[in-house]
Amino acid sequence: MAPIAPAAAAFPQRAPQPQPAAAGEPLVSVIIPVMNERRTIGRVIDEARRVHPNTEVIVVANGSTDGSADIARRKGVRVLAFAEPLGHDVGRAVGAKAARGGALLFIDGDMIIAAAQLKPFVQSVLRGEADVALNDYSGPTNKAVVHSVVLAKYALNALLGRPDLQGTSMTAVPHAVSRRALEAIGADALAVPPLAHAKAVRLGFAVKAVKHINVGKLNLLRKQRERTNPLERLIVGDHLEAIDWLARQTDDRGGYGDTERKREFAR
Repeated sequence: MAPIAPAAAAFPQRAPQPQPAAAGEPLVSVIIPVMNERRTIGRVIDEARRVHPNTEVIVVANGSTDGSADIARRKGVRVLAFAEPLGHDVGRAVGAKAARGGALLFIDGDMIIAAAQLKPFVQSVLRGEADVALNDYSGPTNKAVVHSVVLAKYALNALLGRPDLQGTSMTAVPHAVSRRALEAIGADALAVPPLAHAKAVRLGFAVKAVKHINVGKLNLLRKQRERTNPLERLIVGDHLEAIDWLARQTDDRGGYGDTERKREFAR
């Protein structure tokens, strides 16, 4: 039984070279969702600005009440502020819709990642090597019980015919997306990262793991939040939504054969 092959190619092709930015337009857009990240947002913005000489930074203040949006405004970046929380990952979609760059880089407001670590994602898109440049982070698998989110990522990539991607996913930041991929996938899909990931692969875009950044360690500050508002079920559900979409692109069995099963004898 073979996994579902992407519509355009079994493995990604080289992405076309992006066109130069029009006069006055940024070449790179960095989207930073933030919710009560006043301790880190200033330094995150500083690093984002250093990613490329022609960069716009968009901060999506997602129900922040601690002054994070004001800090971003004082930094002189574009701020899209919402009084109420938008929901997990919706800020990415909102920022993408507002972005003007040919390459879009997605990071988080509570993770300070040096510009030198972020540049490979942007450069991979700008050089035409990838349409989706992923963090080469699959999550720990050398455990007796592997986390359900890690398993979901591996399962989705296997179903997409891309086991080489292992557990890499648009769920994890940093990652960068080309303008042409964004327009084909649709910015709305970014609110459900596994769905955007599945669409990018299925449509034949060049999806590649570019650089390893251990966001598991950088995410330690979120452990307390996870005790009161765990995201595990949400993220697994997002992967199920992506798998459902993928199955509907083929047939009731998602492209998997029934071999020699004689169902009529069971009726």
